[in-house]
Order: sequence, then C-alpha cells, then structure tokens
Amino acid sequence: MRSGLAGKRVLITGAARGLGRSIAEAAAEQGARLVLSDILTEELAQVAESLRERGADVETQPMDQGDEDSIRNAMAAIGAGGALDGLVNNAALATQVGGKTLVDYDPALWDRVMRINVRGLWLVTREAIPLLSREADAGSARAKIVNLASDTALWGAPRLMAYVASKGAVIAMTRSMARELGEQGICVNAIAPGLTHCEATEYVPAERYAHYAAGRALPAEQQPGDIDGTVLYLLSEWSDFVTGQLIPVNGGFVCR
Repeated sequence: MRSGLAGKRVLITGAARGLGRSIAEAAAEQGARLVLSDILTEELAQVAESLRERGADVETQPMDQGDEDSIRNAMAAIGAGGALDGLVNNAALATQVGGKTLVDYDPALWDRVMRINVRGLWLVTREAIPLLSREADAGSARAKIVNLASDTALWGAPRLMAYVASKGAVIAMTRSMARELGEQGICVNAIAPGLTHCEATEYVPAERYAHYAAGRALPAEQQPGDIDGTVLYLLSEWSDFVTGQLIPVNGGFVCR
C-alpha cells in the first residue's frame, strides 16, 4: 500500500521564501517530517514556527549554498538526526540576475550564479547521498531527489544568460545523477517552473509577465503553489519508477 509522504523525512533547500516555502507547506500537509534550510535564517525560523503551529514536524538548518564549508557542516548536522527520504534542491540565486545582454553581463555575477545554482546544488546532493542511499531491491520505497530547474532553459530566455545556463546545467545534471544513483535506490527528477510571482521575481519587468501570459495554454499568472502537486508526486512512492525526467510546470507555455 503506497503511503504518500506521511512520516517521510524531507530536506527542502531555500525554504524561507517563494517556491521553497510553498513546497514546505504542502509537504507538511501530507505529513512529511521536514528539514528546512536557507541562508535567510530569520525568515526560515518564521516559516518553521508557522508550520509547527499547524502541527508539523519541522527542523531548521541554516545553510549558504554558495559556501562549501557551510554545506558540509549543515549536511553533517542534518545527518546526525537520521536518514532522509527526500531532497528538494530548490535554493538558487534568481534575484537581480537578469537585464544585461550576454555582451554586457558581469563575469563576477556569472561566477556567483554558477557557484550557487550549479556547484552548490551538486555539493548539497553529494553530501545528501549517504543519507538517501538504500538497497534498490530491498522492497522499501526509493529515496527521491527533486531538482528545481526553469523553463527559461527550454526556450532560451534573453538577457538572463547566467541563470538560463545554470538551469540548463541542472537539467543535464539531473539525468546524470539519475544514472549514477539508481543502483542506490534513489530517483532523481527535475521540474521546470515558468515565471512565477514571488519574492525572487519582483524585479522582473511587466512585459516579461505579459510575454508569458500570451504564450500559455492556461492564460493565468503562475503562483508558487502551482508546482506543489508535481513536487509531492515526485517525492512520493507513486513515482518509484520515474527517474531522470524533466517535467515543465508552466501552464503550457510556448515561446512565440
């Protein structure tokens, strides 16, 4: 009998705001035992307290995904609390990373985006593998990794070069991770949200939102909660034979 997320211990990075917070709230409603991390410690504590007031089992662990020592120390502390059943790699640098052409883009900003969005995601995953690994043929549910990519990497959003490149790397890394980790009983998938109204995208000009609205099969603005169901499915036992896949969740957006 498949049991969804009840009692499963799931780490969600970048959980203080936006997509991460929404995923945490949805997972808590399904009975997951949550480990929430972020660099924004005060906001993270507020999210955790709000969830605890609703009866959720929540731990918090500050982590700077751009710093290898911070990642290693945070993951060691998380591991001291036991194994993980799921990891949602949501943390990323998305604020104020666009607007310049590829000719004018700041190399220092490029390096920072890659350090957090690509290298950091890899390092978090690397440290989480011992906590997720299990015998693939032991009859127990598989562990799950869900990586947050972006549909900007599917249509090549302009004036956003580093972010687009970083999310394209996440898609490629997901497929490679799935191949390497399958024998350890770990499924790895990615979702590609569209432009979503949240704190990280407050700087995005109105014309970009209009561009998305015009290209969506579902003519609506995307909200953080629109990806929750897909993430929960990929974390649950219902997706035990799904790995190495990318699922766009963007209202049917097609660039035109």
